[in-house]
Formats: sequence, structure tokens, C-alpha cells
Amino acid sequence: MDEDALGLAELVRSRQVQAVELVDSVIDAIERTHSDINAVNTRMFDAARVEANKVRPDAPFAGVPFLLKDLRASYAGVPTSDGSALLRNATASFDSEIVRRHKRSGLICVGKTNTPEFGLTATTEPHAFGATKNPWDTGRTPGGSSGGSAAAVAARIVPMAHASDGGGSIRIPAACCGLVGLKPTRGRNPLGPDLGDVMNGLVVEHAVTLSVRDSAALLDATAGPDIGDPYWAPPRNRRFVEEVGADPGSLRIAISTESPMGTATAPDCVQAVEASAMLLEDLGHRVESAAPDYDDRAFRIAFTTVWFSNLAANIDALSRMLGRQLTEADLEPATLAFGRRGAEYSGAEYVGAVAQIQSASRRVAGFFQSYDLWITPTLATPPPKLGYLHPGPGEIDVRPYGRRVREFVPFTQLANATGQPAVSLPLHWNADGLPVGVQLVARFGDEATLFRLASQLEECRPWRNRRPAVCG
Repeated sequence: MDEDALGLAELVRSRQVQAVELVDSVIDAIERTHSDINAVNTRMFDAARVEANKVRPDAPFAGVPFLLKDLRASYAGVPTSDGSALLRNATASFDSEIVRRHKRSGLICVGKTNTPEFGLTATTEPHAFGATKNPWDTGRTPGGSSGGSAAAVAARIVPMAHASDGGGSIRIPAACCGLVGLKPTRGRNPLGPDLGDVMNGLVVEHAVTLSVRDSAALLDATAGPDIGDPYWAPPRNRRFVEEVGADPGSLRIAISTESPMGTATAPDCVQAVEASAMLLEDLGHRVESAAPDYDDRAFRIAFTTVWFSNLAANIDALSRMLGRQLTEADLEPATLAFGRRGAEYSGAEYVGAVAQIQSASRRVAGFFQSYDLWITPTLATPPPKLGYLHPGPGEIDVRPYGRRVREFVPFTQLANATGQPAVSLPLHWNADGLPVGVQLVARFGDEATLFRLASQLEECRPWRNRRPAVCG
């Protein structure tokens, strides 16, 4: 598709194309690209054709086909597997609130996209559904955990797709696949009625998109508290889509490329940030080298404690529901190994981890008293080969795998802990033709500044004219 989602909606409204034609074109693209990239694991084709005949022209995304990540978000009558064979047939009787808002915005869900089991890995290679491949190079990962969504959008199957992020899972695949990937402010989008909070506030939901304006318009359609939410984001001053193209003014921007873990950052990723810094200076922004000062080692221990403890609780809930202990016949070995580690933490250790994360968040908030934005590489390397970021069936010791992940993803987790909005933009491609993302982090609640600057960069260095090897 050449158009973004807002562009397609305008074609529907002006009757240049019918919604059912768009749906049929997406179905055809899914079928034609399936063997190449394996992005969609659940087909909703018949229901989508029915919905295409009920389009409201006044909806912002009237008649636009959409894909839903197969993790947590429930769609009535359709399985939500969470990437696990154990839940392959787990069908919800209701829609998640964000799905209701998708529907009200005019989006038509054509299917669900592949995701790693329980969204645990930075690559999308679940044993239950097979690996999703990167459309730019099918031997490489599309990232995770929203890898199926990112691969589908990059391959132009749909112009945008639902995604979620608990440690980088929107921004990682956006960087791997050359897309816009916004992680909104904590509480900006609803998680109910399924849940009020996921992983102590680390997880948020939104989308991967081709354009900045689609990300803004979709956030306008979905943002706002739901009944019973434990917290919500500060209200916006005006619609986010009105920020797109607005003058950002002269911003004070901090730039850093060194991994907070002390691991290496690939030259391609450093070059992407440095080139972006030069462009920002040319645009009149004030750029200097700086990064928040916090105890990264203590933060990462705390972050892992929260992640694994929540996984252990989820596995325990599934065990109680089934009336037996889960084994490798039910879940992937790495999932069980991480879950066992999580079960070893005490309640006191969990509370201490939450306090440590909050302490780091306060230090980072102080840093943003001096800077409007912080810019880093999204990832420390371009997308690696498939298999590198996923423990193999016989890899019982997951520590080597953990090191590989930390070396690949050292920059994204902090924004999940602080709750700040962060976006990955496809501002660079390397000599191998692979996209390299640049991450922009703003103050808590300040998506507006991200949309202003991101649209300015999109205009100066457009990316939608680039097409991957696999294109629907």
C-alpha cells in the first residue's frame, strides 16, 4: 500500500475505493507473503468482510484494515494465544477496551499477528507458530515482541498494526523493520477490562505505523482512562494529530550513544544518532552530549525481578486453572526457566525492586528538568540473524541468551520504568540496506513534543519511499 492509514480512510470517504476492496487486498497480501515472513497467525477474513460493509464515513480510520497483536488484547470470539500453544484455543467472550476503541475509530481487524510466547523475547520466534521473518532480510529477526505486527506493516500488508511494549516491544521491532514505533506515556491507553496494570506499570499498548500522523491520530482515537483504571496519563492540551507539523520551537536535546550497561554500540547505530544530531542542529535545536545519572546495574536487577516475578504469577495462575503443574509439554523451556527464577523472589524482594525502579525514575525525571528530549540509538546493533535472540529447544541455561539480549537492547527499558513516552524513528539505513532506528524520549505526558519533532524529522528525511525485499 502506498497510502498510510489516514490516506486510505480518505479514499474510502471519497468513494474512490470501497472498504471491502481494501480488506480483500490485505487478505491477498497476507496469503502471498505468509511463506516469506509468517507475520499473521490468526485469520479473521470472513468477519472482516462483514465489518467492511458497516463502515461509518465519519470515523477517522473509516474502512482501514488493521491487525491486532496476539497478546493480551481480547477480541470477542477470536483466540488470544499469547504466542503459546497452551492458549491456542483460548477464546475471549468480550473485547478489550482498546479493541472497542479501535472499532469505534473505523478500523477493521483482519487478523492477529505473531508474537513470542507471553511476549518474553526481543525476537518473534514462538515454537507454537514458527518464526516471523524481517521483510528487509528474511534471514534476520523483525524484533519482538511485536514482531508480527512490524513485519506486516513493513511489508505494506497494512499501514499500521497494534503493538504493546513492556521493555521495548514496540520500539525494538519498529527499529528492526523501518517503522514509527511510539510507546505512549504510562496510562495513556487503557488495558482493561482484562487488566488494570501490567507488570507494575511497565507495559503499555499502541501501534507500529508507516507515518507519524497515523500514530498521532490513532492515539487520539484510543487515549483516555477507562472505568476503574488505577492511574492515567496527564490530559493532552489538544488533539495529538494537531501536533503533527506544528513548530516544535528550539528544543534542548541530550544525545548519548554509549550503552548504560557498558557494552558495545555498533558503528551503524552510533552513526544513525550522530547524523540525526547534525540534522537537529541544522533545524535550530540545541544539542549536547548528556545522559541521565542513575545506578543502571541496580535498575536492571530490579527490572528483571519485576518481569520474572510477574511471569511466575502468570504461570502459577495457569497451573491453578488447569489443576496441574506446567511442563515443557505446555510451555517453552525458556519460559519455564524464567518463571522458575521469578518464583524464587520473595515478596520483600519484589517490593524492593519496585522501590529501586521508582528511585531511578525520579533521577531521570530530574534530568528532564534540563532537557526537552533525550536521543539514543533504539538498539545497540542492526537486526541480527534469526535464532540469535531466542534460546534453542536444548538451551537450558538461559544466561548466555540473556547476555545476547542485553547487548542488543540496552536503551529501551528505562522509559518503561519511568513511564515516559518514547518513539523509534527510521532515520538511517546501513550499507546492507537494513533499517537502524533512533529513539527519542520525552518528559512524562509529553507525546506532543515527540509528535512535533518526529514530524519535522519525517519531512526532512522521509522514509516511506523505501521498500523492503518482501512487499505485499
